[in-house]
Amino acid sequence: MESTLQKPALVASNAISKATVILFWIFTALFCLEMSFTAYYELLPQGAQAFTRLGFPSGYFRLELSLAKLVGVAVLLVPMAGARLKEWAYAGFAINLVSAIIAHLSISDRRLAFVPSTLTSVLWGLSYFFWRRRQATPAVAGYPEHS
Repeated sequence: MESTLQKPALVASNAISKATVILFWIFTALFCLEMSFTAYYELLPQGAQAFTRLGFPSGYFRLELSLAKLVGVAVLLVPMAGARLKEWAYAGFAINLVSAIIAHLSISDRRLAFVPSTLTSVLWGLSYFFWRRRQATPAVAGYPEHS
């Protein structure tokens, strides 16, 4: 009798875990796509001009930032990367996004300039939220727990 009562709870738990995995991958893929795009853009002449407009040097800093973004994207997308490494990648992206918003605020940029950083921050928050949910939820068959 007890096993009959436990089955619906187990099915509900698996459904939540599958939804969490799906939502995690959707938001993480969109976030990583955006970060990859900005890493590429920063290497273009227009990206160098944008850095200069925000008050940053247009030389090696943007190369370093682009490389760090691409490494962070790889860490988030590779399932074998450990949880601690992923946590550091999320922290680095948070610092990057907050710094971008502060840079736009510091030059009293127009409101429209905040849209990309803000939307990317929302994607970051959703990706991180569902990643943490996955860390707290037992693995579902076919879905690794800590990837």
